[in-house]
Amino acid sequence: MKASPPKPWSVSLEVVLGNQRHLQNSRASAGVMGTRAATGGYDPSGIDLEAWESLEAQLEATIPNYDRVNKWMTFRQDKRWRRNVRNHAAQGMKVLEVGCGPGSFAEDLVGLDVTCLDPSPEMLATAKQRVDGAREKRGEAPAEYVEAIAEEIPLPDNTYDMVFCLFSFRDFRDKEQGLREIFRVLKPGGRLVMCDAGKANRIHGFFGYLWMNTGVQVMARILTRERNHPWKGLAKSYTHYGTNGYYRKMMKRVGFESVDGRLLLPFGMASRFRGTKPVSSQQPR
Repeated sequence: MKASPPKPWSVSLEVVLGNQRHLQNSRASAGVMGTRAATGGYDPSGIDLEAWESLEAQLEATIPNYDRVNKWMTFRQDKRWRRNVRNHAAQGMKVLEVGCGPGSFAEDLVGLDVTCLDPSPEMLATAKQRVDGAREKRGEAPAEYVEAIAEEIPLPDNTYDMVFCLFSFRDFRDKEQGLREIFRVLKPGGRLVMCDAGKANRIHGFFGYLWMNTGVQVMARILTRERNHPWKGLAKSYTHYGTNGYYRKMMKRVGFESVDGRLLLPFGMASRFRGTKPVSSQQPR
């Protein structure tokens, strides 16, 4: 058997320094990216730095109640959606989850070589405890954990058979750049499978907006027993999220083939996107 190649990207200092460089570059280009003042820093293509940093803090604040609120705000469909995405992977595949959060999805990736990536050290710490605990019970090796942003993934080209994004794509600072990085780290013939908020069109999105800004807010307040719960701020990321068609076009622009994106039933509250990196492909510039 071949010896495993060294994994310099698992050195946390290197990852942290890479993130610092990205944030410094982002601040330097604020004049280019900071054109979303009227919407609080959001539009379908991405999120301005200040708004993104605030969003990340809100996401970290969800950790204690993450699964409980998600369960009820999705009418108990969250596990079904995760299973739908998870079933795309075959035994033995090398997979990456971008935006793993607290590990709700990755803990059930059975028989796979798993890498979890997230920009939040708090999320990664929770995920590591949860995912490795589940893997140890199954007699599997621990997963790999990488602290990084989707727009600068510190991993080698052509590495993964499959990349997953579960309700994290909506929070990318620069969605097209994040997709380009995912495309880069996928092996030729590898697939991206994403699940995120459902928005077939603007009319469908309006009803999603009503739910996120009313029903979810009431539910989160009851379940967390906090008046200023973090789901208040997270509704904004849905409000300015694009339609399925918008992101299908973006995936094709990046270079993905066999792209599809459809609502997941019942309720149509989530959408699943799929795309394949061509077998003979070069990273588009």
